[in-house]
Amino acid sequence: MTATGAAFSVRIMAAPHLSGGYEVTVRRGQFWVPGERVAAPHGTVQRAPMFVQWEAPREVTHPYPLVLVHGGGGQGTDWLGTPDGRPGWATRFVEAGFAVYVVDRCGHGRSPYHPDVVGPMGPQLPYEAAATLFASENTTWDTDQLLASMGPLPADLAASQRLDADRLSRLLDVTGPAVLVTHSAGGPVGWLTTDARPDLVVAIAAIEPMGPPFTDFPGLGPLTWGLTSAEITYDPPAVTPADAAGRRIPALAGKPVVVVSGGASAFAGFTPQIVEFLNAAGARAEHLHLPDCGITGNGHGLVFESNSDETVEPVIEWITAKETA
Repeated sequence: MTATGAAFSVRIMAAPHLSGGYEVTVRRGQFWVPGERVAAPHGTVQRAPMFVQWEAPREVTHPYPLVLVHGGGGQGTDWLGTPDGRPGWATRFVEAGFAVYVVDRCGHGRSPYHPDVVGPMGPQLPYEAAATLFASENTTWDTDQLLASMGPLPADLAASQRLDADRLSRLLDVTGPAVLVTHSAGGPVGWLTTDARPDLVVAIAAIEPMGPPFTDFPGLGPLTWGLTSAEITYDPPAVTPADAAGRRIPALAGKPVVVVSGGASAFAGFTPQIVEFLNAAGARAEHLHLPDCGITGNGHGLVFESNSDETVEPVIEWITAKETA
């Protein structure tokens, strides 16, 4: 491997403690959803734990916490701050009165990855692919800051989703009923977690989720079972993926779902297909296209683009409306 540039400096205009951050009194903490104990040549080790960071205002004014699930290759920091140094969606949710739980999916960020117990790593996201995936009219970030947080996913996408859904399901056993807020490759994990704990998922806000149904997603793998790579429960049971189309997913029956897309995102073109699939499966799904709210120019990374304070507002409004419906 050879170096292709000398981008070794940290390009930040001023010391972060002087120019960034936010002022809000909060309560916060962290813990782990442990993985299984497995035998290794050198002894017993833990497989794929999930790191959880929580934060809440002094007075929580909403009945359900939010569980924020980042996308592929990212980590929980995607929600905590933006590449250009501003507070992220997690902060805005807390300011709006929500308790939030931010996870690092298995093998990402602060959730350790060892191939001997988790499985082989897939490729890391290259700059060239990121330039296409995150193209937007609302980017002011340093691309080095954006890519620095992004590592590889497990090569087996279905196995990765099963791990994440298991850990998230056990997190919900701790938090109680919650709203899932997912981004990109975190989308399938949201559907699978709902399948495992339908009574604990109040609603789902899926931000730019993977799709369309049954596609082979470039660089990641196939959505074999519709919107997931791992098997999900259908009614009547789907013995093979070919049986799944048009069948209901009992866990999604009547579940409020919003699928959010940005006006400059390539994902916006297939988002109506995702909504159609979810409604056929039994969900109460709707499409929230940001330009319809007067918010324009956003790409796939709308949760951390330069107008992220605007893009979060309709999501807060939707969640607030559903929690009292």
